[in-house]
Amino acid sequence: MPTGNHLLDALPRKVFRAHERSLEPVALKLKQILHRPDRKIDYAYFPIRGVISMVNEPNRGEIVEIATIGREGMAGLPVILDAGSMTARALVQVPGEGFRMKAAALRKLLDSSRPSRELMLRYTMALFTQTAQITSCNRLHEVQQRCARWLLQTHDRADSESFPLTQEFLAQMLGVHRPSVSIAAGILQRRGLIRYSRGVITIEDREGLEKASCSCYGFIAQEYKRLIGAKG
Repeated sequence: MPTGNHLLDALPRKVFRAHERSLEPVALKLKQILHRPDRKIDYAYFPIRGVISMVNEPNRGEIVEIATIGREGMAGLPVILDAGSMTARALVQVPGEGFRMKAAALRKLLDSSRPSRELMLRYTMALFTQTAQITSCNRLHEVQQRCARWLLQTHDRADSESFPLTQEFLAQMLGVHRPSVSIAAGILQRRGLIRYSRGVITIEDREGLEKASCSCYGFIAQEYKRLIGAKG
């Protein structure tokens, strides 16, 4: 039976069955920290519902998102690359559930199957592409366009029209000040594309939100589809 996570479901069936017992169902709780900067990564996480953010903290108290992860992928990239740790932090942006696997078990799986290793490396490339595109997006595009792109990426992974989100958290993810996000979200709401109330965002007009976004959203999604056959 499918797990609901694209990477796990794309593994060769024989490989998945051989390592299925290494998967542990887990709840992904809001703002739960899964990986800390420069700390050994003990588990890789495979969401089936919810959203994980990879964030950098260039200065204490200043957070900016570099990638989002949902059921198309996994958190724990250094395990694939045998790097042990990373400078970014991984935290739960939208609560949900998924599976986790010990780092040693995942490395054993990848060592036992070349197709599985190649799949994970293509996913690594897709995630790198997302990170590079978001970096460019944050430098070149208006806050309103970036806000729309971020909401679309989160909507793709949240499995719901509504998800919890404060303007302060969105400002941190986009690397801007809260007043800028308030203005951008207000414009999108007045256009009937979203509804924001008491810390919850509801997507009202998906097609309109795609038109309001910059081209980065479509480019990232296209690369995920090309590399691993999933919507990123």
